[in-house]
Amino acid sequence: MKNQPYLRIKFKAPQPGKKHTCPEIVQNIKEQILRHRLSGLRLPPIRFLAHQLNVSKTTIQKAYDELISQGLVESKPRLGLYITPAQKEVQIPSVTKAAFLATDQGPAYLNYHAPPSPKTINLSSDLINPDLLPLQKISQCFRAALANPDLTSKYYVQGYPPLRKEIAERLQKYGINAHPDNIVITIGSQQAISIIFRSLTGATIATENPTYYAAQRLFKINKNKIIGLPLDPFQEIQMDLWAELIQKYQPQALYLIPNFQNPTGHSYSSSELQQILLLSKKFNLGLIEDDWGSDMLSFSEFKPSLRAIGGENVFYLNTFTSKLLPSLRIGYVLASTKNIPSLLYTKSASCLAASSIDEIALYEFLYRGYYDAHLTKLQQALDKRYKFCLKILRERMPANIKWTLPGGGPMLWLEVPRHISLEKVSSKLQKQNIYIDLNQECFAGPPNLHGFPIGYAYNSLENLQKGLEALALALTN
Repeated sequence: MKNQPYLRIKFKAPQPGKKHTCPEIVQNIKEQILRHRLSGLRLPPIRFLAHQLNVSKTTIQKAYDELISQGLVESKPRLGLYITPAQKEVQIPSVTKAAFLATDQGPAYLNYHAPPSPKTINLSSDLINPDLLPLQKISQCFRAALANPDLTSKYYVQGYPPLRKEIAERLQKYGINAHPDNIVITIGSQQAISIIFRSLTGATIATENPTYYAAQRLFKINKNKIIGLPLDPFQEIQMDLWAELIQKYQPQALYLIPNFQNPTGHSYSSSELQQILLLSKKFNLGLIEDDWGSDMLSFSEFKPSLRAIGGENVFYLNTFTSKLLPSLRIGYVLASTKNIPSLLYTKSASCLAASSIDEIALYEFLYRGYYDAHLTKLQQALDKRYKFCLKILRERMPANIKWTLPGGGPMLWLEVPRHISLEKVSSKLQKQNIYIDLNQECFAGPPNLHGFPIGYAYNSLENLQKGLEALALALTN
């Protein structure tokens, strides 16, 4: 592991136009440390937390000094600040309760977005600006793939073996116990979600509410009963309410997005992840972790995943598509050994295999070190856009508008008072060729939030400013 993961911390939004103060930061961190003492975790680096909250490094340093004086954390030279006590590990149940599709075929199977128009400004796009994508390096890798002798020999139901090995080694660096035999390459994360839930026969699924709209669509197609667990990105999760709903409806599995959740930009605190693991154990609830945003964390840092702290019974999904190229549809599932045959059976029934050309090209991209170099540049670019977006929001938005502070990823959530009609705001903007996403598919039932995502990764800074200023005016009048 290249360095230790750090504590996930959720901060309440400050008063409109103001920043977090040192005492507020101390109290927020203290409350979350005292709720769950977590071994092996450090506090976020000063520069990252200062970046996320848009405060000075001095403010964060003073807050950390106060936490040290209270005995809550200790300093380890050249490593950082660590929480002092430890907590007992939680065991995660398997998803066997959901009755996985039975098959004896396992061993045999081992062998939205259209791009925005140049004449429009899409304020809710979660895509990455094409100028930030490594097209030249990707082209080199595709040329190498076309010359690879493995290309003409056969296709790989489970995925190109060297690519699975490369992914497993990457996951191990982040504290996730992964073996190539437990990885299935998919056509983006969408197919990863699909083969898991098509393998679950008649399962009732719990999800965050709101959640990724395309996952909701899959659940409906598969006739899964959906239980929405309210998610307010401005507050701590109501775990008592989640427990009540899980106990009442008895879902077999929980699908969630711990990092830069789509569409809210919310990231779970370490305390919340621990509580979810406890819910999983208490109610025999399988966990499906969609970790699409983990590679977009500022300063090349990382947070512990559910799979890392919960073990092999947590399904782990990720994708390269959102970070590399929208048309390069490659994702993967990391699952337990006993569930791999069902996943392969389901995958092969729908597509036989994914494109070997794409998989070999991606392997070349990872093996040559291009991906890590690209992520460093991408994170720096997203950090710049994030800070610029926050600056415009603070300067232009009315006092009754609030937004999340994700600290990374491609989007945040803008929450609007309910007396303001989102449809009227959208109509005003469309007359200026500016668009916001009011898609209600992300909600399980009536919306529990009144807002929309703001994407800062696609538009130029000029268009982002133009769009946000027009939005502020539409929300004011």
